[in-house]
Amino acid sequence: MKPWLPFKFPFLSWGRNLNKSTLTDDLIAGITGAVIVLPQGVAYAFIAGLPPEFGLYTAIITPIIAALFGSSSHLISGPTAAISIVVMSVASGLGDLDPAQYIGAVLTITLLAGLMQLALGLLRLGSLVNFISHTVVISFTAGAAILIGASQLKHLLGIAVPSGLSFVEGLSQLGSQLNETNLTSLAIGLLTLISALLVRKFNRRWPHLLIGMAVGSLACLLFKGADQGVALVGALPGTLPPLSIPDLTPSTLQALTSGAFAVALLGLIEAVSIARAIGIRSQQQIDGNQEFIGQGLSNIVGSFFSCYAGSGSFTRSGANYDAGAKTPMAAIFAAVILATIILLVPGLTAYLPLPAMAGAILLIAWNLIDFHHISQIIKSSRNEALVLVVTLLATLFIELEFAIYIGVFLSLAIYLRRTSRPTVMEVAPIPAHPRRQIKNIKRFELQQCPQLKIIRIDGSLFFGAIDHIQQRIRALSNEGGNTNRVLIIGKGINFIDVAGAEMLIQEARRLRQRGGKLMFSSLKGTVIDELRANGYLERIGEELFYESPEAALTESVVALNQDICDNCTARIFRECATPTSGEIIAVSRL
Repeated sequence: MKPWLPFKFPFLSWGRNLNKSTLTDDLIAGITGAVIVLPQGVAYAFIAGLPPEFGLYTAIITPIIAALFGSSSHLISGPTAAISIVVMSVASGLGDLDPAQYIGAVLTITLLAGLMQLALGLLRLGSLVNFISHTVVISFTAGAAILIGASQLKHLLGIAVPSGLSFVEGLSQLGSQLNETNLTSLAIGLLTLISALLVRKFNRRWPHLLIGMAVGSLACLLFKGADQGVALVGALPGTLPPLSIPDLTPSTLQALTSGAFAVALLGLIEAVSIARAIGIRSQQQIDGNQEFIGQGLSNIVGSFFSCYAGSGSFTRSGANYDAGAKTPMAAIFAAVILATIILLVPGLTAYLPLPAMAGAILLIAWNLIDFHHISQIIKSSRNEALVLVVTLLATLFIELEFAIYIGVFLSLAIYLRRTSRPTVMEVAPIPAHPRRQIKNIKRFELQQCPQLKIIRIDGSLFFGAIDHIQQRIRALSNEGGNTNRVLIIGKGINFIDVAGAEMLIQEARRLRQRGGKLMFSSLKGTVIDELRANGYLERIGEELFYESPEAALTESVVALNQDICDNCTARIFRECATPTSGEIIAVSRL
């Protein structure tokens, strides 16, 4: 076997380790997964504006392909709430479509998203998700949860509200028609919600959504809901996922590409984040690039088998691990069991009332909001809180795909702002310390030499940071009018780009013209080697670079203006003698 095959086709690796024990464990986990995904698949299709069977088709095809080509042993892919609401938002952006056109648009979104995900995986860009703030994911998911909950109120109340309305418009329509509430629908929805909550509280391992929907269906029969205007989901077709053809007309592709990228991005964030979270528990190393490939292929294949865009599910993946799954075969077993249920019991949803679906979806939406981390973010960081609020508001009040872009842009902007303002810390020797260490002057309340400033830079000198660093160097060198020597301790500098090197040349020349000196110590060997290879070490002045701060100070302190030294009270170096007593003040050995 060629060495690259297990990487491109992971099932060739884990497939060799299958045995009776692992297959038994995977089968048990698969049964659990099928029971969990049955109500979720129907509910998520409902959120996406699709017939219920599309959610179940997605729960059959997508997890099989993702399991075969992904890197996680426990990740379960398929329909998810956040992806469903974004798909609905993107497809609805095309305007009024008949059901066939709407389904065609959704399949096109799925195909495009899959192609983009596959391309990112093949280009080895799996690390891209690391640059998307966790705050963006939390706030977008919370906003999507509010939208999902708001979209189900009309079904819960039994009020006819046109589809495609904005968040505010939808709430306004509901408010104006509250007097038309169908009390039977409301009772069925609340019974479903309450019963699901009670079951989950009693035993979290039980399929609370399935039981809640069963209670809602039973209540509908007892109340004779069909005779009182309560809408029903209806029976499933009872067939395996049929072949389908996405709408590939140029106008549709052009209109949906931007939205499909948002779907692809959100799907990758969900899948990789969940895979890594489960991987921490299972001690498994996750390959982000391979997950990109697995998610991409699952959506590409799914678009031709009546599936809409899917991603990793935290609920189902966590349950899969807790149920004892050993390999990705558990996901395949769950999909096969679900397909069997659809074939044998297609009338399972025939008497499922829409208010019961709405009650279950409201519970799903509530669980999507991570109140704990939202509270932590608001308390801990003003910048992260800003990202949280802006992304949340954008999710509620503008198109969802653009809300994702806004959140990602904000998080990247804050990241770039942080990296563009590296720490430039004033430091000085600790005279009383036995090892004469150099420390932060503010934290340790240290005095400084009026003629020689010592600073430590923690961060890279690249084009985005040079303005901040140059301003700090100039401010320090102009402080008091006597400072013309600056020592930069550079052990925290990881790299210096062309712009950073040119800035150092400017500052070295400026201080030299004033009769001073810009010195460097403790730079990493790799940084020195790169400066030398590019010719910048010579241009800055190789004699300005020292192995240690002590070497730089030993040479520089004796060259200071003695008249200023005679009147100085700081006396922080060993060369500084106290004129009155003749004592040598403790100095730093660096």
